[in-house]
Amino acid sequence: MSTLSLIPTHSHPHYTASMSPAELQAMRAHAQQNPEGFWLEQARRIHWHRKPTQGFRGSFEGDVSIKWYDDGHLNASVCCIDRHLTARGDQVALISHREGRPGAEQITYAMLHERVCRLANALTDLGVEKGERVAISLPMISEAVVAMLACARIGAVHVVLFGGFSAEGIAERLMDSGAVLVITASEARRGNKTIPFKQTMDDALLKCGQNCTVKSVLVVRTSDAAVPMLPGRDYDYHDFVDGFEPDFVPVVMPAEAPLFMLYTSGSTGKPKAVVHATGGYMVWAAYTMGMVYAQKPGDVLWCTADVAWITGHTSVVYGPLANGGTTMISDSLPNAPHAGRWLDLIDDYKVTMLFTSPTAVRAMMADGDAVVQAHSLETLRLLGVAGEPISSDVWMWYHDVIGRGKCPVADTWWQTETAGVVLGPVPGAQPLKPGSASTPLPGLDLALADPQGRIQENSAEGSLCIARSWPGQARTIWRDHERFCKTYFSMVPGFYFTGDGARRDDDGYYWITGRMDDVINVAGHRLGTAEVEDVLATDHRLLESAAVGVPHPVKGQALVVFAIARKNVTAQPTEAGIKRMVADALGRYAMPETVYLVPDLPRTRSGKIVRRLLRKIASGEIENFGDLSTLTDQEIVQTICNFVQEKHDIGSIPLILQA
Repeated sequence: MSTLSLIPTHSHPHYTASMSPAELQAMRAHAQQNPEGFWLEQARRIHWHRKPTQGFRGSFEGDVSIKWYDDGHLNASVCCIDRHLTARGDQVALISHREGRPGAEQITYAMLHERVCRLANALTDLGVEKGERVAISLPMISEAVVAMLACARIGAVHVVLFGGFSAEGIAERLMDSGAVLVITASEARRGNKTIPFKQTMDDALLKCGQNCTVKSVLVVRTSDAAVPMLPGRDYDYHDFVDGFEPDFVPVVMPAEAPLFMLYTSGSTGKPKAVVHATGGYMVWAAYTMGMVYAQKPGDVLWCTADVAWITGHTSVVYGPLANGGTTMISDSLPNAPHAGRWLDLIDDYKVTMLFTSPTAVRAMMADGDAVVQAHSLETLRLLGVAGEPISSDVWMWYHDVIGRGKCPVADTWWQTETAGVVLGPVPGAQPLKPGSASTPLPGLDLALADPQGRIQENSAEGSLCIARSWPGQARTIWRDHERFCKTYFSMVPGFYFTGDGARRDDDGYYWITGRMDDVINVAGHRLGTAEVEDVLATDHRLLESAAVGVPHPVKGQALVVFAIARKNVTAQPTEAGIKRMVADALGRYAMPETVYLVPDLPRTRSGKIVRRLLRKIASGEIENFGDLSTLTDQEIVQTICNFVQEKHDIGSIPLILQA
């Protein structure tokens, strides 16, 4: 990309940067020249009971070992609550909005402290001990934040599970983690759907059978509907918890003690739980959120991610609270019960920082500019995205229409395994490039490797790797360190392999091209599917697309495109037109073999398109789709199968759903 695409730092005069370009450059230089000193300085961002005197200890070689701040001691809930009580006790820490209820809970730091301490006492009363795992499966309600912090306060390891998991998916994770207690809800509403949290959890516990380690279940009643309770095991959350003392002496933990485990699907194999350590994670959460989302007094940060994902852990809970900010949660959808619903909430709760997924931006974009223009949005001063690459077209719409051209857009790249932002701008201190995840934060050393594992210099394209450890790095995969070493450290010896491809331009800015398994080889030509999707994003008749590679007897692989057409456009896109568009932009070799115009795509709750399912459907491999429990809508898989069936007139496609 040319430097002509840069949006300079002075383009957003309403945004006050946390540092100057010169200060950012000096910070980068310090981190490069003295990494040990730099990371010990960053450790001062949080509260320590015993301050560390050493930074990183370990190696990416052999039996990988990662340790940060190993001689330090702390408690994560103290970092997020207690340290702020004197200066910010009456400041709102958490705004919790629930669709269909008037107003929202405005929970101050003092109130949050009381709620966390009551639950900490309750968990202890139920026998939960330091180091044991507590599973949390809750909708986006205040109890979800309280539960995470209460686990941290007693030294238990929380395992937050997505509410859309099937009973089989939950059972597998309960057994694998060895959870001793579950915190769940009676049910939840998502648009017009009711999510039966308690019923699904009951089914999961039954499926665990003799391997069940769960002794107690706390149930938050989220509606007036009757809830089946098992005497001796199930407890009404508030009836039980609210009677305990509003104070609890925090359990001081070694820096390397696990804070939480989080399951991530991965490309193949069963879901794996990555383990994050208390000290390094807390420093990383405070550092990355402080660099990209520097909250000032009065700022309200609304990260729309579910707390079941790493974005929710870091950008909803630990990062904002460690930095003494106000964080907001909501169980609402961007366009339900009506178009512009999220925009209503931005105006209602004076949101200053909106952090969401490109999928959500596209959903708002689909509602039309008129819906946005009907809202003030005057409090917004910073916009952010993460979770998947965003096209420059959608980036500019977000910037110009939602942000009115006055808000920087922080496009960030990170993973469950990295715990926080790796690539992303420091808004106001560096120019922005629409569609680029910008540059590594200070202290991070990224590299691109070619297919032979050789590191590429200057502008290049290849496998995105990280050369040195960082405090928020996952320590291992729960009970499978060998898999951890093989998955992340065998591709390029001595480097952490992210699994993503990227290109780096002449200015050092990075562009994520997608998962490496989303790079296909068409008759000897390597083609990133993200390149195809970027081309299609320029056609405003298309809302979204996903390109995948399938086996081909002559070419080796062929390109297949699934696309969603916008409604209410004067001329609908055609399959032939889409093929021509790709060929004209990328070359005839890139012309899709087949194009399917479909009503939607399979995606996770965090907005990521599940391309493995599209690859299977396009390849005719429909005998076993594997675990579909992370999808927002499992029925879309059958719908897409039907489209493929009708297009090729191949008869009925039986859909076999297996968890």
